[in-house]
Amino acid sequence: MTLKKIWGRFDREKAYCVHEAAMKGEAMKDKGRPECAKCSVKDRICRVEGGKGPEFCPTDNYSETIKEAIKEYEKPEIHEFARMASIQESECYINRHIQPYIFHPVKPRVQEICEFAKKMEYHKLGIAFCAGLHPEARALTTILETQDFEVVSVACKAGATPKETIGIKEEEKIRIGQFESMCSPVVQATILNEEETDFNILVGLCVGHDSLFFKYGKAPTTVLIAKDRVLGHNPAAALYTSGTYYARMLRAGF
Repeated sequence: MTLKKIWGRFDREKAYCVHEAAMKGEAMKDKGRPECAKCSVKDRICRVEGGKGPEFCPTDNYSETIKEAIKEYEKPEIHEFARMASIQESECYINRHIQPYIFHPVKPRVQEICEFAKKMEYHKLGIAFCAGLHPEARALTTILETQDFEVVSVACKAGATPKETIGIKEEEKIRIGQFESMCSPVVQATILNEEETDFNILVGLCVGHDSLFFKYGKAPTTVLIAKDRVLGHNPAAALYTSGTYYARMLRAGF
């Protein structure tokens, strides 16, 4: 049986049920909410065996939840997907045999996607892209086809559905007084589902639109480009400069 068919049999809802069941119980009352982003423990407990974390550490507080979640990796399709993803991660660095090791990354994300798709024996790849990133989608298609993948792509405006369909008022349009078709990630996902893609790639879908695509797409999906209209699709730049140029974002209501 192909990996694609195995994946198709995986019921994602069961994973959520396992998680929800583990989250219940009186023991939850004594746990601090997970706040890993605030952790100041050197090397982090999750990277040091036998370490001790702060009171909000999920490694300490959610041990039973973690045990239940880890069982998902026993499923053949999830086990193989996770294994290949981990191998792909390590292969992004070279000279790992030199100790002490200093990170030396060598692969851009588009190369990672190609290599991972080949590891998973995927053949048919889908691209869901923002119409405003047509040049990027076309360049990606050329790369993927050169790497012997079959590629299908769907723009966000496919269907030319009027924005009025979802209740958008004239003053809520980008171009007021003109016809505007809505971005329709549900349409994109549905078409790629019908095409039976093995793996999907998102290119610049808007915030919220990407969420809908994830919800309705059947094939596993990765993101190549996260849209940021101001920062050249590099949203992390606002985080790196949150103490300088984007300090205003640290004020309530910025």
